[in-house]
Amino acid sequence: MTGAERERAVLDQLPTQLYIAGEWRAASGGSTFAVEDPSTTEPLVEVADAEVQDALAALAAAADRQQEWAATAPRERGEILRRAYEAIVAQTDDLALLMTLEMGKALAESRAEIAYAAEFFRWFSEEATRIHGRYMVNTTGKGRILTMRQAVGPCVFVTPWNFPTAMGTRKIAPAVAAGCTMVVKPAQQTPLSMLALAKILEDAGLPGGVLNVITTRHSGAVIEPLLKDPRTRKLSFTGSTEVGRRLIEQSAEQILRVSMELGGNAPFIVFDDADLDAAVEGAVVAKMRNVGEACTAANRFHVHESVAEEFAQRLAERMGAMKVGRGTDPDVDVGPLIDDNQRSKVEELVADAVSRGARALIGGKRLDAPGYFYEPTVLVDVADDARLLGEEIFGPVAPIATFSSDEDALAAANRTEYGLVSYVYTRDLDRAIRVSEGIESGMVGLNQGVVSNPAAPFGGVKQSGFGREGGFEGIGEYLETKYVALGV
Repeated sequence: MTGAERERAVLDQLPTQLYIAGEWRAASGGSTFAVEDPSTTEPLVEVADAEVQDALAALAAAADRQQEWAATAPRERGEILRRAYEAIVAQTDDLALLMTLEMGKALAESRAEIAYAAEFFRWFSEEATRIHGRYMVNTTGKGRILTMRQAVGPCVFVTPWNFPTAMGTRKIAPAVAAGCTMVVKPAQQTPLSMLALAKILEDAGLPGGVLNVITTRHSGAVIEPLLKDPRTRKLSFTGSTEVGRRLIEQSAEQILRVSMELGGNAPFIVFDDADLDAAVEGAVVAKMRNVGEACTAANRFHVHESVAEEFAQRLAERMGAMKVGRGTDPDVDVGPLIDDNQRSKVEELVADAVSRGARALIGGKRLDAPGYFYEPTVLVDVADDARLLGEEIFGPVAPIATFSSDEDALAAANRTEYGLVSYVYTRDLDRAIRVSEGIESGMVGLNQGVVSNPAAPFGGVKQSGFGREGGFEGIGEYLETKYVALGV
C-alpha cells in the first residue's frame, strides 16, 4: 500500500457525522464543511456542520443520561476508560497519521501526542474508584460531619486544534471517571481526531448519551445556547484568552462551574551557571514542540548576557538543522502552521521585531511552497518593546533577549498578563527555589523543557486561566462537595 493509499484508507474508515445519544447522524440542515490538510491546502474530507438544534439535541442526550451514568459503579466507569486506553495504544499509527493529516505536525510528534492522550484515560481509569468524602465527629462532640463528592452534571467542552486528541482526553477522562455526561465541540480545523476518539469510546462500551460530539463551523452561535441552558452545569475550554473571556461572560448567566486553559507567554530563563547543553536541548523541545503552536511553548528567551551569544548560536544551529515539510514524511521534523491566518500573524510579529532592531540568525520568512510553512527562526538583539515579547507567537520563532541580574530576569519573566508556564535553567539550588517561588505562573519547568504530564496538575494563573487538568486535582473539577450534618 502506498502512502497515499494508506492515508485514504485511514480517512475512509473514519465517521464524519455528529455523535449524539449513541448514534451517528447528519446535521439537521444536512450541511457539511471541508477539513483541510495544512501542508497542501487541499481538502481531506467533509464532516457534518452542526446547527443550534443539533447542539441542543446533544445536550438533551447528556442531560437524559446524567442520573443513570452518575449512579454507574465507579469500577465500571474506570474499566471503560481502561479499554479505551488500550484501544488508543493499539491504534497509535492510524490515529497519528490522521492527526498529521488534519493538523500538520510531524508523525513523530503525532505519535507522542497519542501516547500522552492515552495516558489520561489510564490515569483517570484508576481515579474513578478513589472518589471519597470524609466522616468525623463534630468539634463540639454533638453530632457528626459527613461529606460526599458527587458528579457536577452535564458538561460542555470546547477543545482546540493544536492538540486535537490530548485536549479531548484531558477533559473527557476525568468527566467519565467522575460520572459526568458531556457535549464536546472540537475545533473546526481538526475535528477528525475527536470523531475517531468518540468511535473508540463507543467501541469500549461507553453508553450512548454520555459523550456527544458536535462538529461545526459556527462555534459561537452553537455553543452560546448551551451555556445559557439550565441543563448545563460545567464549561471547560482550552483556547485563546480572548475567546475565553467571552465564554466566561456567557457562562455567568447560569453560574456554571468553569475551567479555563487560556493563552500563554512562557519565559525561558537561562542563568549564567546553567548547563548550556541541557538548556539548548530544553529550548529546542520547549520552542519547537508542535511547530511552536502550543500554549506551553517557550515564547521568549531571557538569557544571561555572559552566555547569550553562545546560547543563541547553538540554538540557531539546532533549529536550522531541522527539516521542514509535510508531516507524513518520516524524515520531517517541522510541519506547517495550521492556516494562513496563523502564518501571517507570525510574519507580522517577526517583521515588527526586525523593524525595532532584531536580526535573524536563521529563518525569518515563509517557505515558497504549497502549505502554510514558516522557517524555524532565531532572533537576537530583540528590543524590549518588540511585540513578540508580549504576545503569544504560536510559531517556530525564538526571540532572545538578555539580562544581567537575577532580579532583572524575574522582572522580565513576570512582565506579562499571562502566567501558564515558565522554564528555568540553573545549577544553583537556592536560585532555583527562589525563582520558582517568585515567578508568576501555574507551572515551572526546572531544567527541563516539557512540563505536561497526566499525573500532574496542568493550569495557569493571571490571564492564562483557572482550574487544573490532570493529576489528583483534575477529577475535582468535575465533583461537587455535599455536606450532611448528622444529628447523632
